[in-house]
Amino acid sequence: MSADPRQSAAEFFQKAYELQMSGDFDQAIELYSRSIELFPTAEAYTFRGWAYSYLGDYQRAIAECLEAIKVDPQFGNPYNDIGAYLIEQDKWDESIPWFEKAMTAPRYEARCYPHFNLGRVYEHGHHWQKAQKCYAMAYSLDNRYVAALAGLRRLRAVFN
Repeated sequence: MSADPRQSAAEFFQKAYELQMSGDFDQAIELYSRSIELFPTAEAYTFRGWAYSYLGDYQRAIAECLEAIKVDPQFGNPYNDIGAYLIEQDKWDESIPWFEKAMTAPRYEARCYPHFNLGRVYEHGHHWQKAQKCYAMAYSLDNRYVAALAGLRRLRAVFN
């Protein structure tokens, strides 16, 4: 590892991400924790939360995202992730403000996700037109996002 704590933290983060993508969530959590010990980042907290979510520990996943928000409230990922974890716990209405915060977060590259997830909430609540608008926005933000296109097509069938 590097003598620079930021560099070492980034190396632990990268290795943790690789482990997470290969399905080794426990080891990934350990390396995200090492990264955070060296240099806490919103990304490391968020991704550690994501790893906990794969283990079904949504409370811990949400707690990690809240820590990420404390580190960098402009980072959009943890807001979207909290909303997604609330959906997994069948707390659909509670997820709405989190997706809305993700949509307006200044630092967020995957803006299609909160729009899509909010569409899921509206579709679940039978608010078809709101859901359709959310799916359309998600698809317009990333026309490779086939889940948003599928949502649009599904709702088109509802309207016919």
